[in-house]
Amino acid sequence: MFALADCNNFFASCERVFRPDLRDKPVVVLSNNDGCAIARSNEAKALGIKMGDPLFKIRDIVERNNVAIFSGNMALYGDMSQRVRWVLEQYAPAIEVYSIDEAFLDLRGVTNVDFDSYAKHISQQCYKLTSIPVSVGIAPTKTLAKIASKLCKSYPKLQGGCYMHRAQDIEKVLKKYPISDVWGIGRRSAVKLEQRGVHTAYDFTLWEEFEVRRLLGITGVRTWRELRGESCIEFENGFEMQQSVCVSRSFASEIYDVDTLCEQIANFASSVAEKLRRQNSAAGQLVVFAFTNRFKESEPQQHASRITIFPTPTSQQRTIVGSAVECARQMFCKGYGYKKAGVVATHIVPYQGVMHTLFEDEEQNERESRLSSTLDKINNTFGRGAVKLAVQGNGQIKSNHNNRSPRYTTHWSEIPEVTIK
Repeated sequence: MFALADCNNFFASCERVFRPDLRDKPVVVLSNNDGCAIARSNEAKALGIKMGDPLFKIRDIVERNNVAIFSGNMALYGDMSQRVRWVLEQYAPAIEVYSIDEAFLDLRGVTNVDFDSYAKHISQQCYKLTSIPVSVGIAPTKTLAKIASKLCKSYPKLQGGCYMHRAQDIEKVLKKYPISDVWGIGRRSAVKLEQRGVHTAYDFTLWEEFEVRRLLGITGVRTWRELRGESCIEFENGFEMQQSVCVSRSFASEIYDVDTLCEQIANFASSVAEKLRRQNSAAGQLVVFAFTNRFKESEPQQHASRITIFPTPTSQQRTIVGSAVECARQMFCKGYGYKKAGVVATHIVPYQGVMHTLFEDEEQNERESRLSSTLDKINNTFGRGAVKLAVQGNGQIKSNHNNRSPRYTTHWSEIPEVTIK
């Protein structure tokens, strides 16, 4: 058996943890620069607010219904996600983190358990210990477990947990489940299937395997088998290293001077280097890019990028930040207003597998590694950005977050205060 634990309306739920006055009230979380809705509470969904709606488009709904608006607060969401995972780890031999708000639990080998009660208990414990509502679906395959978890959101009487295993129950659910909502069926594949009369997951299971393979390939066959109760999507209980690491942002307003652009690029590169070290990897190549605002057609346009190839793959802070800043200076053109920029690390290899050249300064490498490690320790202890390189300026990204809530759990200065009378 497999379980999928899915946090309900995760970003909005995180905001409610420290704002109990917002329970049962509409909540919307916005994207970078307070642009579009990226998370909505059930109450906000009921008002007709859709995922991706620009704030200016829903302003009337927000004001008329007193909708609580928040800027994205990834520091808070990431920490709350980790707290949910700590709870989940107590209930399964292995856990596979699928996204910031979802995780699979490997329940193979777990016996003499009432899985329906087990699912409900996990959901209740997550809420008790984190105040995050979590839907837990248990089924013979990962794809069916994902469907079971979605049932919890539609049917409150399931009390946050659903065990879906009997053939007749699975068939009943699949007959009502849209093919476009099936995990592993992309938008284009869904269109192809619907054109051929496949509108539900059950319709899909009635196909012959050779038909599925011809239309959707081996990936489609795996999904087809999973829906029929055959587990064939591997459980990844180890850490999977990212093949590329990207940090990019759109700016609140265009940047016209090179020093400001370099400062922003330095902050992106710093985050990239931290992520590489977190997964014990090193990058062989760094790509830096900056775009002007394509919506301002009257102004000069540029999509600039530069690539740095490292002789030896690295994750050292000063090496990556310095290279990124140099790329930024090379591609900057005076008179252009840059609206978005980013840094991408590619050609990533495990740090332990890095091959050094004969001409490297080993002592210098060791000093840089110790410096990077020390920066990580300080920032992990006192909060991200406690110590940074001078080229990063104040360490702030120039974006709008006028409605951001405090980082309650990750910054000492923003920890909530309680007055007991």
